[in-house]
Amino acid sequence: MDDVVCLGGGPAGLYAAILFKKALPGARVRVLERNRPDDTFGWGVVFSDQTMAGFRAIDPESHDAIVGDFYHWDDIQVHFGGEVIRSGGHGFCGIGRRRLLNILQRRAADLGVEQVFECEVESEEPWADADLIVAADGVNSRTRTAHRDVFRPDIDVRKCRYIWLGTTCPFPAFTFAFERTEHGWFQIHAYQFSKDLSTVIVETREETWKAHGLDGCTTEQSIAFCERLFGRYLQGHRLMSNARHLRGSAWLNFNRVLCERWHHGNVVLIGDAAHTAHFSIGSGTKLAMEDAASLVRHVAGASDVGAALASYQAERSLEALRLQSAARNRMEWFENVDRHVRLPAWQFAYSLLTGSQRIGHANLRLRDGDYVTRVEGQLARSVGVREPRPPMFLPFRLRDLRLENRVVVSPMAQYSAVDGVPNDWHLVHYGARATGGAGLVVSEMTCVSATGRISPGCTGMWSEPQRDAWTRIVDFVHGNSQAKFCLQLGHAGRKGSTQVGWAQADHPLTQGNWELLAPSSIPYIEGVSAVPRSMTRDDMDRVREQFVHAARLGAQAGFDMIELHMAHGYLLASFLSPLTNRRTDEYGGSVANRLSFPLEVLAAVRAAWPEDRPLSVRVSASDWAAGGLTEPDLVAIGRALKTAGVDLIDVSTGQTVSWQEPVYGRMYQTPFADLLRGELGMPTIAVGNIYEPDHVNTIVAAGRADLCALARPHLYDPSWTLQAAALQGYAGQHWPNQYLPGRAQLQRNLERAAVTVGAP
Repeated sequence: MDDVVCLGGGPAGLYAAILFKKALPGARVRVLERNRPDDTFGWGVVFSDQTMAGFRAIDPESHDAIVGDFYHWDDIQVHFGGEVIRSGGHGFCGIGRRRLLNILQRRAADLGVEQVFECEVESEEPWADADLIVAADGVNSRTRTAHRDVFRPDIDVRKCRYIWLGTTCPFPAFTFAFERTEHGWFQIHAYQFSKDLSTVIVETREETWKAHGLDGCTTEQSIAFCERLFGRYLQGHRLMSNARHLRGSAWLNFNRVLCERWHHGNVVLIGDAAHTAHFSIGSGTKLAMEDAASLVRHVAGASDVGAALASYQAERSLEALRLQSAARNRMEWFENVDRHVRLPAWQFAYSLLTGSQRIGHANLRLRDGDYVTRVEGQLARSVGVREPRPPMFLPFRLRDLRLENRVVVSPMAQYSAVDGVPNDWHLVHYGARATGGAGLVVSEMTCVSATGRISPGCTGMWSEPQRDAWTRIVDFVHGNSQAKFCLQLGHAGRKGSTQVGWAQADHPLTQGNWELLAPSSIPYIEGVSAVPRSMTRDDMDRVREQFVHAARLGAQAGFDMIELHMAHGYLLASFLSPLTNRRTDEYGGSVANRLSFPLEVLAAVRAAWPEDRPLSVRVSASDWAAGGLTEPDLVAIGRALKTAGVDLIDVSTGQTVSWQEPVYGRMYQTPFADLLRGELGMPTIAVGNIYEPDHVNTIVAAGRADLCALARPHLYDPSWTLQAAALQGYAGQHWPNQYLPGRAQLQRNLERAAVTVGAP
């Protein structure tokens, strides 16, 4: 490779040029930049200590020059509700963006990189003969736009406006401050990046920005507004803008960008041209510079450039997705500040610190143990407990029900019943998880009729033999553990009459099928599943009474709580989603109409269920498919459920349609539980890829959900909760007397392991 052209002279383009010149000293490497050397939008750049360690290994010279100009701090301060909450140990470094560019420009020049400024690049055509064209031309990349059909960018314009300002005010810590106005909330992200200057990013919702008339203000008028609003934090210092080269308003929307393809011929995208990361996690420049390092590592010296570019994208797209997921969580936290303001200041701050879901309770303890101890103490006092403890072991109350901890064994279909009757398998399955320490055990979806089953192996609650078999299991749980037992009731609807889960899941039985019911005659898998019959009013009456009968039998069996399954595309859920409910009568159309029959069932069940026992509803918060449930739909459904007497919402997602496209990740469904808890002010259960004690501690401490349901971890370890208690040194967790010798052995093993790890 003899000729490399970098379009864009920001950190991404300059770092790529530096590393290409190091790897290929004989090559011609050029950087073409539209602005002057000292022009830049924004003020400071933030890197973590860990990021800088990586840069040291890649190019020590530029690393050392950057470090020489760093302003370093460890603390984060959150100003909210007249209180200041401080957390330490975060290890960040700040440097002026202009200074960073000058360092990289000088390093590039020393290596022989050609740099051309004030060069307006309309297209890459003049350099088409180069071996490689690196498009580092930013979030508004002309290169990406020119080849949008190839790169296929997904651009999501977000809900907030922000203005990036500077000030001479010294900030002693990375500072978040929140101020409420008559039209909504504003917040600042502020940090010092040199001995003389700090960055202040002011952010607010689009509708709040417009309500204050800021859409018609000049930059100077906007600055004056921000100075008045945040004057108490500026200590008499003024705010400044260096956005003189921007066209239009200095207030911007953040654009979340992710390209499906990052290379085309000899053109490759890096940095914001390929993907963006929200400024609230401070990683856009980090991502861009790491892109550059990966690109050079894959491409320099490669005999097959096309294959090398594909390898580069494969590596970096995973990292971009991972970081964008964290950035999306944090970005949405700031977009919805009014959802979190119900929290006390200490919990509001904790929620902010853990908002990306990358930093959890255990990590915060490593950074600042005293801070976490204070949080645990405040959490304990909020539920009437004297001594601090890990949040997952706090008790929880609903009506007359008291749970010993926040761990829930999530419903898991066992496909092992005969004629709907649970047997010894179910006794062992539920008994083991109950004695394993969980606060609440939820039954698999137990069907209200034979024709409401998913498969012939599903449990039921429509007959006295089924009730009596369940009573045996409930009695064992109550007699041998402190766990409470919840009966989940459901009707499979169009997803019924299928094979058991370990055969061809969701496919019809090979024989013995029964008629399916649904709000509309739409099969689950087109061309595979049976077409259900659209329900009549008589069908609705019959199904409603089946739910009521099952609830009464459940009460007789001694269940502590009941949950109605309105998720995962089963019958009641099929009424809620516009993808599965195409009715034109009073049960279809608007969300209020789609709610009609599920609310009718809920009201009848609530009336039949004992008043002192709680009732939960499981919902699919997202269909993960175009045209499905919207966020306003979800909030309307949640509000209607709360009004109807629901005590708790179990928040899952998906499985409504077979063509869903979920966005997976750690705790990926928790933001939906957080949304409903914040919007409705009612308890929720979080579920979905929650598998570590730290996940549970963090979710509970942040107020994102009140309970956490785990499925697969409880399949491979029924005693998951007991082990979590031992690992955290929590002695208050109940163990069955029969298992106490095991607790002692586990504690000794953990003590030995700790000594071994700490040995020289």
